[in-house]
Amino acid sequence: MTGRQRRRSGGTAVVAGVVACVCLGAGGCVGSGAAIGASRADDPVGELRRAADRLVHAGSSRTRTSMEMAIGGTRVTIRGEGVYDYRERLGRLTVLLPQDPAGTSGNRPITELLAPGALFMKNRGAGVPADKWVRVDTATLSDGNLVTGGATDPLAAAEVLRGTRQATYLGRTEVAGTEVRHYRGTADLAAAARKTPAGSGGPLAAAAKGFATAVVPFDAYLDGQGRIRKVRHRFSFVNGQRETAVAVASTTLLYDFGAPARVRLPKAGDIYAGRIAEH
Repeated sequence: MTGRQRRRSGGTAVVAGVVACVCLGAGGCVGSGAAIGASRADDPVGELRRAADRLVHAGSSRTRTSMEMAIGGTRVTIRGEGVYDYRERLGRLTVLLPQDPAGTSGNRPITELLAPGALFMKNRGAGVPADKWVRVDTATLSDGNLVTGGATDPLAAAEVLRGTRQATYLGRTEVAGTEVRHYRGTADLAAAARKTPAGSGGPLAAAAKGFATAVVPFDAYLDGQGRIRKVRHRFSFVNGQRETAVAVASTTLLYDFGAPARVRLPKAGDIYAGRIAEH
């Protein structure tokens, strides 16, 4: 087996492990109220389709993520926190796996680096040296890394909204003390992939083919500048072992726009090329 083949094989096992281990374990600027006008509510579909571009204009932010799923009648949640650079499409997250049924967790936090076409993970995969990273080619993932990494890439979460098919404005509310407009609707992943800037739509196109359905229900909360403060998607993917659809609710919270988001990707010598033990 070549080094490239080992990396791809190992990466697939590791990414599957982020969600599989859950299955096994369970059995900045603030928009003012005046800026949130009725005119924004007149074109909810247009507002949502432009939301990703507003994030790129903002430059960067801090983020918190959560991914909820029901496994064997038990609801579990994977949480993450970090920073994201929307212009460079680079992010860094610390991801916490849920406790096991006994109420304990022997897993160390997973460090994830998000980059165009790649996901780097440290502290994930039995047998991987503590100082090494595992690299996964996201083009090989059937969900475009919207689910299996344990956290949805913040910019990808926004770009799903480029495929908004229908949306309803539900009024004003607050998210973490910021006044926002609440929208509810559905997005089409294939349409989102086509409308994403050239070279960046591959993950969404993969998700459109790999998920149980390409239609994604969502709730989105935009501030006075049209930036996403919170978005919640409801994905559905097929469990490869049981061939049954699994519902996943992914929530992304964005705040502190303009915060430093320097992300340094691993050097080639820091990337593990061996096999990852499956368990």
